Amino acid sequence: MGDKTLTVRRANQGATQPKPEQESILQHAQQQIALQRPILQPQGVPTKVVCLTQALNVDDLRDDEEYEVIVEDMRQEDGKYGALVNVVIPRPNPSGEPAPGVGKVFLEYTDLEGAKKAQAAMNGRKFGGNQVIGVFYRENKFALGSMRANHIICSEDIKSS
Repeated sequence: MGDKTLTVRRANQGATQPKPEQESILQHAQQQIALQRPILQPQGVPTKVVCLTQALNVDDLRDDEEYEVIVEDMRQEDGKYGALVNVVIPRPNPSGEPAPGVGKVFLEYTDLEGAKKAQAAMNGRKFGGNQVIGVFYRENKFALGSMRANHIICSEDIKSS
């Protein structure tokens, strides 16, 4: 080609390096995803207790009449999947202090089959504008009245059992 030079460059469409301030945001987002991954994976070891997370807004639970309607709705809807022993919906403290389990619905079934059906049917479903995540919950912790997030059973528990 004579004295002309042809320069070839690889195109990097949208593959620029993140700026330092974007890098910290990206790291934070990845950490949050890693922390939530176990909670968002509903395929844990089945138990008779199903926990519906992100099911309710705190404001919906403050009014006594509205609370009773919600409990009855949950009992009717989730009773379709099997015989319910108990429906527990924790309420916010009147003092405004955080209370464990607020916003979640705990469904205790008489057998595993009912719990499995409910978890499969309710996971990903919308309730009051919220997308519900249905997960299995430790029966012994439920029996003790413990409503903490770290008692949710996830796929990580299968490996450590």
